[in-house]
Amino acid sequence: MAKVFTIPVAPKIGRRRRERTSDPRYVDGQRLLVEAMKYLAQSDPVANRSAIELISEHVRTRFRMSDSPLS
Repeated sequence: MAKVFTIPVAPKIGRRRRERTSDPRYVDGQRLLVEAMKYLAQSDPVANRSAIELISEHVRTRFRMSDSPLS
């Protein structure tokens, strides 16, 4: 059986945190995707169901896991 070694690291107390600023492109991108889903749902919800699900899945996974407005 393998052993796992951990090396503890003390936190840096005197370190200053970076000020958070939002990127307007990030917010605009999310708004654009929501507007696209609304348009698809209003025009023909039955025929566009798969497209709405695809965009919804992208918003739920990609924007929350990999994208960051703080880049």
